[in-house]
Amino acid sequence: MEARLNLFADQLAMKSLKHLTSAGRVNAESTVPESTQELVRLRASQINGCGFCTDMHTKDALAAGETQQRLNLVAAWREATVFTDAERAALELAEEGTRIADAATGVSDEVWANAAKHFDEEQLASLVTTIALINAFNRLNVLVRQPAGDYTPGQFG
Repeated sequence: MEARLNLFADQLAMKSLKHLTSAGRVNAESTVPESTQELVRLRASQINGCGFCTDMHTKDALAAGETQQRLNLVAAWREATVFTDAERAALELAEEGTRIADAATGVSDEVWANAAKHFDEEQLASLVTTIALINAFNRLNVLVRQPAGDYTPGQFG
C-alpha cells in the first residue's frame, strides 16, 4: 500500500503537521499519566480505522512500559478487568469525543461527570486536547491512506 499523498514530502502539509505535533507535546506536561494518554490515542485510532496511528501508539505504549495484555484489551475495555476506573473514564470520554457525529448532544453529561470524578480541570483539558488532536491526525492519515507497520517508537520525537 502506498499513501495517496506523501504528507512528509509536502511543505504545506509538513508545516501543518509541525503545529499539530507541537500542540500535542504540550500534553506531555500534563499530570495525566502517559499510559492513559496512549490508551486514549490508541482507542480513538481504532475507532477511526487509522492503521498508522494504531501502530504508532501501540508501539509507543509498549516502549513506555505498557503491557501487551492491556493493549490487546483496549478495544474491549468495558469487559476487561485490567483498567483502573480513571482509565475507563478516559477511554469512555475518548470514545464519545471521537464519535461525536453519532450523538446529537456529543459527549453526554454522564460521561463528562464520570471523567470529572477522576481528573481535575487541567487534566480534563489535557484529555480533551489529546482526543481532539489524535482525531485530527487520524483523519489526515485515513484521508491519504497512510500505510501502517513501519513506525519506530520515538520516530517523530
